[in-house]
Amino acid sequence: MSDQQSTPSQGVTNEISHRFVETNGIQMHIAEQGEGPLVVLLHGFPESWYSWRHQLPALAAAGYHAVAPDLRGYGQTDRPEAVEQYSQLHLVGDLIGLLDALGQEQAVVVAHDFGTAVAWNAALLRPDRIRGVVALSVPYLPRGPVSALTGLRAALGSGFYMQYLQEPGVADAELAQDARASLLRFFHWGFGDSPQARAATSPVVPAGGTLFDLMPDTAALPDWLTEADLDFYAAEFDRTGFSGGLNWWRTIDLSWELTAPWQGAPMTTPALYIHGDRDGSIQLPGMDQLIPNLQYLVPKLTRTVALPGVGHWTQQERPEEVTTELLKFLGGL
Repeated sequence: MSDQQSTPSQGVTNEISHRFVETNGIQMHIAEQGEGPLVVLLHGFPESWYSWRHQLPALAAAGYHAVAPDLRGYGQTDRPEAVEQYSQLHLVGDLIGLLDALGQEQAVVVAHDFGTAVAWNAALLRPDRIRGVVALSVPYLPRGPVSALTGLRAALGSGFYMQYLQEPGVADAELAQDARASLLRFFHWGFGDSPQARAATSPVVPAGGTLFDLMPDTAALPDWLTEADLDFYAAEFDRTGFSGGLNWWRTIDLSWELTAPWQGAPMTTPALYIHGDRDGSIQLPGMDQLIPNLQYLVPKLTRTVALPGVGHWTQQERPEEVTTELLKFLGGL
């Protein structure tokens, strides 16, 4: 069973309701608001449903049923122990089971960071259930001849941060020493005005170093994050630890193996892609070729939107702009 429900800061979420649903063999916590066509919001790392705190009320006001789950391994949702239970097939299964639990045949899925992998794969594996995909930060990455992790390791070396995260217990312990400080480092690392974003540095851990060598310590909050916001995130990860979220990276190779039957399958779902022009994700090897040619991989891509001065935490850094683009896309379906 999941831990007891925590209470978000008042004034931000007082119209958002919370409950648990059973899906794909786990108990999932969801935050929801509004009535109408279903829009499911999938968070990334190290986040939770709370990363959509600005979009939930805006979507509800526009006539949609907005649902933001804590994904497998996060927040108040169950956290299986076995790493192999975090494959993309498990995560897509959680999403489809959520639609079933809500009694809905279809949904538009909006996703950020690693949540985009679930959204794109759900559209690929179950196009009958996904009306549209809005991806923030990470574009569609079709299955290649090797896994994405293998390719990036070949390009950037064994110190590449995703490779560093593979060893169970290592990054988990580093981040958990002081969850609040660790989260603040992460939020600064990907922020549009951070030194790292301006320098466009490669996310490679130096030999003998730690994850924190990529993310200088800081006490200052970025202007999109309040003390209450950081307190909420910190309380969640103090309670759960970081292993559930990190296990998503530890199944990249496994997910590549399991999705072999969909090699070359067409992406037929309508989509919108939004990224910040200072997001480190778009500076990874190959992105300069992939993003301009995304229309060839996603034929029903309606737009690619680059937000100036924005880093990785797209919907939190520029909530109004993201919501405006989201509502345009939803209105056109």
